[in-house]
Amino acid sequence: MNFEHARFNMIEQQLRPAQVLDEKVLKLLALARREEFVPPAWRHLAYAQTEIPLGHGAKMFTPLLEARALQALALRPHETILEIGAGSGFMAALLAIHAEHVRTIEIEPELAALARSNLQRAGMRNVQVETGDGLQGLAAQAPFDVIMVSGGVAEVPAALLDQLKPGGRLFAVVGAAPAMQATLVRRQDKHFQSVALFETVVDYLRGAESPPEFVF
Repeated sequence: MNFEHARFNMIEQQLRPAQVLDEKVLKLLALARREEFVPPAWRHLAYAQTEIPLGHGAKMFTPLLEARALQALALRPHETILEIGAGSGFMAALLAIHAEHVRTIEIEPELAALARSNLQRAGMRNVQVETGDGLQGLAAQAPFDVIMVSGGVAEVPAALLDQLKPGGRLFAVVGAAPAMQATLVRRQDKHFQSVALFETVVDYLRGAESPPEFVF
């Protein structure tokens, strides 16, 4: 399969028509070898508009959602970034291109090992993979300029908001299907401004599901 051609088609047929027009983001995705972070059985769909299963109930975001998240976060050089949900390590690799350092947390040990292996093979030396409950963040290393939540949450955990620097940004897919909201949160001193960007649906991170409703 010609992956270079597939990347070109992804950009021209998926990203640009969906208003992903940030040239820095498009250039990054034109070069990033997503196929190297996709399980072998799914490699032929590395650039298709589909979620790719990673095992243990985890899935990669679609390329379009990855691109829209990067565009919304508007990364700047030398920022420190926390990602919740490492998966295969691909989003961490994208974030790391423009970051001083990325810490990514994965609750499933086998996926953490996969992400670590993929990132090492790709030569990403400014990414550290942690194993644990990412919904609690990493208070000892906080605050962060950017927090990327790579999975759905019923609501943004207060622990993550507390770990944002003033002026920091957080991206998460919030709410409940079938109308979850991709959301950008900005911190201004002790206040938070939340903007709904677009509707989408993704699987919840483990432990981030909506609380059960009472039935009378």
